[in-house]
Amino acid sequence: MNTATRIKQLTILALTTACAALLIVNPRADAQQPPPQQPTPEDRSLSSYYFPLVVEPFDVVRARDKEAKPRVMADHQKLLDERYDLRRHVDERVSMTRGKPIPVGPTAKLKNGVTWEQLGRMSPDEIREKGAFPYLPLPHVNHPVGGMVFTQIQIKAVPRLERFDLDFDLPDWFLPEFPPAMFLTTRKDLGDVSRGQLITLTNFFELFNGILNPKQLEGLRLLLTQFPQQQFNVTDDRKTERADGMQGIACFDCHINGHTSGAFHLVGDIRPEANRRRIETTTLRGVNIQRLFGSQRALKTVEDFTEFEQRAAYFDGDPVIATKKGVNVLERGSQVHFMAEMQEILDFPPAPKLNILGRLDRSKATESEARGEDLFFGKANCVACHVPPFYTDNLMHDLAVERFFKPHVENGMMMTAQGPLKTFPLRGIKESPPYLHDGRLLTLEDTVEFFNLIQQIGLTQQEKTNLVAFLRVL
Repeated sequence: MNTATRIKQLTILALTTACAALLIVNPRADAQQPPPQQPTPEDRSLSSYYFPLVVEPFDVVRARDKEAKPRVMADHQKLLDERYDLRRHVDERVSMTRGKPIPVGPTAKLKNGVTWEQLGRMSPDEIREKGAFPYLPLPHVNHPVGGMVFTQIQIKAVPRLERFDLDFDLPDWFLPEFPPAMFLTTRKDLGDVSRGQLITLTNFFELFNGILNPKQLEGLRLLLTQFPQQQFNVTDDRKTERADGMQGIACFDCHINGHTSGAFHLVGDIRPEANRRRIETTTLRGVNIQRLFGSQRALKTVEDFTEFEQRAAYFDGDPVIATKKGVNVLERGSQVHFMAEMQEILDFPPAPKLNILGRLDRSKATESEARGEDLFFGKANCVACHVPPFYTDNLMHDLAVERFFKPHVENGMMMTAQGPLKTFPLRGIKESPPYLHDGRLLTLEDTVEFFNLIQQIGLTQQEKTNLVAFLRVL
């Protein structure tokens, strides 16, 4: 074969390939194309990026998502019902700052007639072989899709936060009160500076003029300002009805009043999609005493955290998509600094039974609370990570929870090793349900049961009750 013939064949092959690609990307209107399917976790595992070849009209996507929503919610509800008792059980004697009673448990359902006492005596290997671990990682409502999901009570107050493809999953009694109180390290004398209101762009100046300095006031304004986000924007692949200038997410939509509403999304640090973790919005109360930020990211400053959230977490860590949707590039020397300065003065709620060193004032404590403190600093070994006065060591620890279950896929999420997590402060912990990074622990009782298994401590039922009593006063 001569060179000219070979070149001619290669040219024909290249043109044929290019035409085929054009037909894929831009199919003729009259061609019979199968409807695009939602990518599976396996599809997304092929690359760190995901770009659909066929961009569908918004109306088509919205109609399909709305039609699928009842099935999506039913599948997730089935998982929740299999794992938890979701009925309302609260302790009216113990409330959050503004009066909401705290939920009580444990809520996890044990399998095969096993009791908590029997489970506590089993080794991790025995629990894994019996499939008896009650606290598996909690998937997103629609894990292959992901995205921010806000609580129904918050959506009633802020309708722009509603998605048309899914709803929030946990009942309100397992969530922080709404709106939560706000406390400032600089003005402890004022108590709840929100005055029981949801802080917004329309009332923040009235509430905080004369309380904050000008930099903090500007930082608060920026924290309340909406900016485009992966599912909340004006592009055709959004998950909200609206496509106007009012669409977007503010920092204080998730960290409501500097605290949390219990909203969740998926971490942006991991691929493929099935390995990404559900992440509950943590409180910003007491952020000034923390030295690590992000449940697994180990960001070192509030400024790093603020900028990361806006430029990466908002868009699943994808700068290309961020540019498409309208990323908000914050100016580090002024805007980020002002936002960080505001966050640095958010305080924990008062704890009247603690002394200035963060330890229990025994003259104010009940017998159960005192015994709980002894357990916290003794047999339960909580103090190994949660050191007073703020009950954190500002480190990260790998709990190796994968010892207790076999790797598998559940509702689109890989149940597998999850690596190190930062130690969250326990001050004000009763006001921040649900617990752990993904919210799988719905109550303080669930949290104690979880760590009793993880550390293989062997607490008795009375010891668990006492330990919860102590946690409630922090």
